[in-house]
Amino acid sequence: MKRQYIGELIAETIAVFIIIAFGDSVAAMYTLYSPSPYQGAYWGVCIAWGLAVTMAIYATGSVSGTHANPAVTLALAMYRKFSWAKVVPYCIAQVVGGFLGAGLVYMLYSPVINHFNQVSNLTRAAGGAAGVFFTHPGLAITPMHAFGDEIVLTAALIFGIFAITEQYNEMAPGANSGALIIGLLVALIGASMGYLEAWAINPARDFGPRFFCFFAGWGSAALPSPQNYWWVPIVGPLIGGALGGAVYQYLIRPYLPAHLRALSGESK
Repeated sequence: MKRQYIGELIAETIAVFIIIAFGDSVAAMYTLYSPSPYQGAYWGVCIAWGLAVTMAIYATGSVSGTHANPAVTLALAMYRKFSWAKVVPYCIAQVVGGFLGAGLVYMLYSPVINHFNQVSNLTRAAGGAAGVFFTHPGLAITPMHAFGDEIVLTAALIFGIFAITEQYNEMAPGANSGALIIGLLVALIGASMGYLEAWAINPARDFGPRFFCFFAGWGSAALPSPQNYWWVPIVGPLIGGALGGAVYQYLIRPYLPAHLRALSGESK
């Protein structure tokens, strides 16, 4: 295995580690404290998740492109000529990053988690404080409804990422600001639709911490989780990413003026 390729996998692991380390930490502050510093300021949670994504991109983008999300990796392989041979290794590296990030958050917040569960008369096996680490359906949302939601939300994410990173999009931000705009896109999705089922929009973001929690005392509350929910934040985003990428690639990109000019120049 080439050194550069190893570096790409390490970068993907670190990228998701960064996202989960900050993202699950802000989820801990939202969930575990009473009064929560974020109960009346949910936008702060969204901004924290978005800035975590931005930080991950700035830290690792030059090495791997910072997919940090299997749905992104799949969409790039389908529409942006990313190597199919790298798809599974990238996804594994991303899940490992989520697992390790959850481990760090657990190390930081385990006393607070224990206190929260004790005061609330909850146990880990019953799902106490599970919302710190992984997602679940919100008010009145069934698993199948959440499945459809995850398709739509992830489609919006990938559509936005494709627009922001499109070389022929003359309205796209410059290279150094693209990471910030992608982070704001994540925050926007969370702020507008996050309460549906905590806006996983990333299989590694959900499954990595969920897998960690399976071994950290949550057991079946994590996997397979109530109502066998564990697969929804995996399959939904993968389908949504493919759909969002297709919408941009076939309904927007062919009509970009710079793209049309480039095609005209090639034909001449």
